[in-house]
Amino acid sequence: MSTPYVLVLYYSRYGATRKLAQLIARGVEDLGGVEARIRTVPAVSPTIEATEARIPEEGAVYCTLQDLEQCSGLVVGSPTRFGQMASALRYFIDGTGGLWTSGKLVDKPFACFTSTASLHGGQESTLLGMAIPWLHQGMIYCGIPYTEPGLSTTDSGGTPYGASHTAGTDSNRPITDTEIELCQALGKRVANISLRLAHRTS
Repeated sequence: MSTPYVLVLYYSRYGATRKLAQLIARGVEDLGGVEARIRTVPAVSPTIEATEARIPEEGAVYCTLQDLEQCSGLVVGSPTRFGQMASALRYFIDGTGGLWTSGKLVDKPFACFTSTASLHGGQESTLLGMAIPWLHQGMIYCGIPYTEPGLSTTDSGGTPYGASHTAGTDSNRPITDTEIELCQALGKRVANISLRLAHRTS
């Protein structure tokens, strides 16, 4: 029997969101008994002739619907675009109608993460907006509980709706220790709930 995995799915333009994905994946695998599978999505282009290579030049490989269907849990992330997820991630999500029709994602846990240029750049609206399609899929939303001390002391990223990072206007602001802790806590929480739910249904 194959090891269950949590899918860490993200889109990143300048690298900050990708770093969060890696931290969340570390939290997933810290639990033991579950793997993290990191996947990304291709950019979209206003030029109709433009296409992406089948395999990215660097970073994670592109996500498939099979990756999504077979996961035990999902953590999904995007940079903020005017208080919403980036169009590249939205485009991928729009192609998951078959999974919705078949109910393949029902009762699986999911969580969200994001990065913004500024502290009040739409982190919470992006996280909540990113959650909506997965709630339509019948998934179970996992935030970060206030039993995580960093949630009450952070002066950068980190919300009860998911992990986040304030990257700065040039995306060069380091990820803080608190942001790291909250990313890893979120990954571990989704992994833990994934295993619990899998044991109840097996």
